Amino acid sequence: MIEKKFIEEPINKYKIMRFLENSLNHAWIANIDIQRTPLATRITLETLNPGKVIGRRGRAINTLTEVLKNEFKVDNPQINVVEITNPYLEPRIVAKKASKYIEMGKKVRAIMHFLLKEIMNAGAMGAEIVAAGKIGAKGARAKTLRVYAGYIPKAGEPVHYVRTAHLNANTKSGIIGVLVRIVPPGTKFPDKQTDQKVDLPKVVQSAEGDV
Repeated sequence: MIEKKFIEEPINKYKIMRFLENSLNHAWIANIDIQRTPLATRITLETLNPGKVIGRRGRAINTLTEVLKNEFKVDNPQINVVEITNPYLEPRIVAKKASKYIEMGKKVRAIMHFLLKEIMNAGAMGAEIVAAGKIGAKGARAKTLRVYAGYIPKAGEPVHYVRTAHLNANTKSGIIGVLVRIVPPGTKFPDKQTDQKVDLPKVVQSAEGDV
C-alpha cells in the first residue's frame, strides 16, 4: 500500500498541474507549486493576470478549489495567487509568447531575436531559445533554429540554476516546439564569472516588437 501511494501521488500531482495549466491558460500562468502539509495542500500560482485566476468576487478561485476537492480529492486546498513582475524572466511566459506569434504566422527567427533581446534587457545573465519542427511553408523539412546570449550551463550542478520551459505551437505545417532557457539575474556560479556585460549581436539589438 505504501509503494502504491508513492506512485499515485506524483501521478495525481501531474494531473492537477495539467488541469490548472489548461483551465488557466487565459491567465498566462508562469509557475505552479504544490506543497502538501499536515493541515492543507498549498498551491501557489504565479501569473501575469491574477484577476482572471481570482475572478469577480473570488468566484473563479472558489470554483477551482471545489474542483480540486471533489474531482482530485485534494485535502483542504489553499490557493495563493502571486503576480509576476517581469514576464521576460519567466521561461513559460516567453515560450507562450513565441508560440502565439508563430501561430499568427510571424517569422520564427525574428520572433526569437526579439524575445531574446527582451529577456536580456530584463537583466537575465543568459538565455537560449530553440525552435524545432517544420519551420516555413507547408511541406518544408523539419529543422532547428537556436539563438542565445550570455552564459547557459548545459551540464553538472549549475544546470539547476537555469529556468526551463517547453511549449508547442500548432501551425498549418505542423507542430513547432519552443524551448526556452533563462539564467535569472543575480545567479552565482562557483566556477564562472557572470557579472560581465553581455553584448548582443546587432540583429538581436535591432529586433522589433512587431516581428
